[in-house]
Amino acid sequence: MKLKSYIWPVVGLCAVGFSVWLLYHELRGISVEDVGEGLAAIPLHGWILAGLSSIVAYAALAGYDHIALMHLGKKVSFAFITVCSFTTYALSHNIGGSVLSGAVIRYRAYTSKGLTGQEVGILVALCSFTFALGALLLGAVLLLSEPEVLERFVDILPISASRMTGGLILALIGLYILGSWLGLKPLRFGSLQIHYPRLPIVARQLIIGPIELMAAAAIIYFALPEQGNPGYFIVLGVFVISFSVALLSHAPGGLGVLEIVFLAGLSDMNPAAVLAALLVFRLFYLIIPLILALVVVLVFEKSQFAQRE
Repeated sequence: MKLKSYIWPVVGLCAVGFSVWLLYHELRGISVEDVGEGLAAIPLHGWILAGLSSIVAYAALAGYDHIALMHLGKKVSFAFITVCSFTTYALSHNIGGSVLSGAVIRYRAYTSKGLTGQEVGILVALCSFTFALGALLLGAVLLLSEPEVLERFVDILPISASRMTGGLILALIGLYILGSWLGLKPLRFGSLQIHYPRLPIVARQLIIGPIELMAAAAIIYFALPEQGNPGYFIVLGVFVISFSVALLSHAPGGLGVLEIVFLAGLSDMNPAAVLAALLVFRLFYLIIPLILALVVVLVFEKSQFAQRE
């Protein structure tokens, strides 16, 4: 059991190390001054829109927990859910291994509101699935409307293959919707049962997931220069792929992984400008939320300690 607890941290650290090595070889010709000039070149309205986009992204992330609790039929105050969700994602995005770290944080918070360990497990699973569903839906739409996104990473497949992949993903999502509509039997994992969400909840999943990803991608888009900018939807497609790979790597904050994949996807842009935009993303999506989340954790633990006295 102890060995298993070390696997994902080791995987994450290896991913960081390998990505940093790749970045070093990719960016040897770029100086800190180049990146600084890229940051200075971002106009004021770009900073403001990037900041607003991060607020929209975290508001949508709170929707993941709201949806899961609706599915469980549990009533928890709107403010508590929102703060808990914000804290969970702000910490897990920075720690890495988001499913495991998010489960620990949610367990600590929601058991204080009367949820059982099994219910918290279902909540975590549904939140993760909502993200995956949103990424797949967005990816399918982009493959159908902007099939050249995939060519930025893999140029051996014809555009028709991208569109076919998008259509297949949409068909799979359609089967999930059909399963909810028909009320199929729950999925069983040992003693754990996961019931198909009701159609109103599925509809919310299909809205909230894409909104969160679109808002997060907008942080980078607004920080990119106009020169060589391929447009929002291409940036969105590159972000969905980069962010998904970063999460799968379990690297803390996707450090290095996000950058190397994003640079590969926007190889026709000035790499210093792309790095500057990614630094803005890390500031608004990772660093500032992390600072606020640590304050929330300290306040929560202090209140729990006071209740035990």
